Parts: sequence; C-alpha cells; structure tokens
Amino acid sequence: MFDKIGQMVGLMKNLPKLQAAMAEMKEKLGKISVEGNAGAGMVVVTVNGRMELTRCVISEDAMKLGDRDMLADLVMAATNMAMGKAREEVAKASQAVAEDAGLPLPPGMLQGM
Repeated sequence: MFDKIGQMVGLMKNLPKLQAAMAEMKEKLGKISVEGNAGAGMVVVTVNGRMELTRCVISEDAMKLGDRDMLADLVMAATNMAMGKAREEVAKASQAVAEDAGLPLPPGMLQGM
C-alpha cells in the first residue's frame, strides 16, 4: 500500500514534467503522417498520428473498373496499412518523449497501440 502512495507522490512531483511531455507528444502526433496503398497504388490514403484519415486518392484506373466491392476492399486495405504504420510511428514517438522526460514506460506498454 505504501509503495503505491510513494509512486503517486513521485508522479505529483513530476507533474510539470509530465505536462510538458504530454504537450510535446501532442505536437509530435500532429506531425506524423504516413501512407498506405492498395491495388498497386489504385488507392492511396494518408493517416496522421491522431489516427485521422487525412487524404484518400482513388486512381482513374480504379474508377474505370466500376466494381464497388473491390474499391471498398482497396480503401479498407490501404487504410488498415496506413493505420498500422501510424501506430508504429506513435509508439516510437511516445517512447522517445517518455525517455526524454525521464519517464519509464513498462515493457510492452506501447505494443499493439
């Protein structure tokens, strides 16, 4: 029980450092931008570090096919690829911010974000 209280007191002492780290992290998330594509570039999407889809480009070739189901599959595949890349970048950025702030992250905490 006293260990938990000690940890809380330690966190409270580091509150300004934590707030600065969170502000830095927010800024870094806004700068992350990754692409995913499917169908040999028929669909290209861009996702930011906040996991927001910021761009979706569908090629003329994809439009000419006239296959809605295939197009939907391509959009999903490209989006999932971009989201996976974004999660990796967010994990790297989070680790870097935590290390810079001297905040330990439990092993595996960022995996699967």
